[in-house]
Amino acid sequence: MKASDLFLRCLEAEGVEYIFGVPGEENADVLISLRDSRIQFIPTHHEQGAAFMADVYGRLTGLPGVCLSTLGPGATNIITGVANANMDHSPLVAITGQGATTRLHKESHQAMDVVAMFDPVTKWATSIRDERTIPEITRKAFKLAQAEKPGATHVELPEDIAKHEVHEQPIQPPEQVRRPIPDTKSIQAALDLIARAERPVILVGHGCVRTRVSKQLCRFVAETGIYSASTFMAKGVLDDRNPRSLFAAGLGSRDYVTEVFESADLIIAVGYDMVEWHPERWNIGRPKRILHIDFDPAEVDGAYQPHVEVSGTSPRRCGP
Repeated sequence: MKASDLFLRCLEAEGVEYIFGVPGEENADVLISLRDSRIQFIPTHHEQGAAFMADVYGRLTGLPGVCLSTLGPGATNIITGVANANMDHSPLVAITGQGATTRLHKESHQAMDVVAMFDPVTKWATSIRDERTIPEITRKAFKLAQAEKPGATHVELPEDIAKHEVHEQPIQPPEQVRRPIPDTKSIQAALDLIARAERPVILVGHGCVRTRVSKQLCRFVAETGIYSASTFMAKGVLDDRNPRSLFAAGLGSRDYVTEVFESADLIIAVGYDMVEWHPERWNIGRPKRILHIDFDPAEVDGAYQPHVEVSGTSPRRCGP
């Protein structure tokens, strides 16, 4: 089969429903292969719109949204939305066309080093230079895009590679991926920290949205009586009608939510990323301890130094 046909079969194996993008000469083979695919192509007026549509698709479904552009200016147009998805931990796979590999070593029409441009704003960026690697590259792009913390990946498909004949088959993704759970000592240390706290408060981050912990978090709040504030990205995890909800936090200066954080002696940060509300804005006033609960260890920051870190996922699947 043609390499672009294999590429589409790999996307189908990943469960891709839509590709948002702008057609071009260097991605024409992919679009031609789409005619025989169940994947629906959604054309956009501008590549940036395609990337943001893929971003939102990833946020709402938890599955990587896919956007497509041609080479050069098409790739530079799409990069803003891709960077936004990566910063906000939204799973996304960006596909860009590229000129033939026979002209990339020299000055050539619209030929830019797209992979180098995408590298700082994605979890992984690569170019397909051998059609036989298409199944591995596609599987890796989707695996990394969905892995905690989710983000954007980028795959470049040069126009001459897309036309080559290939005999490989797609790699089927696993039905379920098990994540590591926290160790017992960390959990006990967290419980001890909470038990000793006089005025604890919960800071709910975006990680609680994408990992569907709303039910368990509401149960924790109900049983402990601890007040909870959400970042803008985490709105909805805890119902605003909950009597222990402090609503959203992040922009107000010296409002009542900030006052609560200033007087707290323990911050329980759950699924929180510093990009949502920097700790310099809330780690003020009374000396306080920090309990970090997330998939990954805490980022190093002078204003965010957890006393206990609980990294991993629950041994039981959380409800929606």
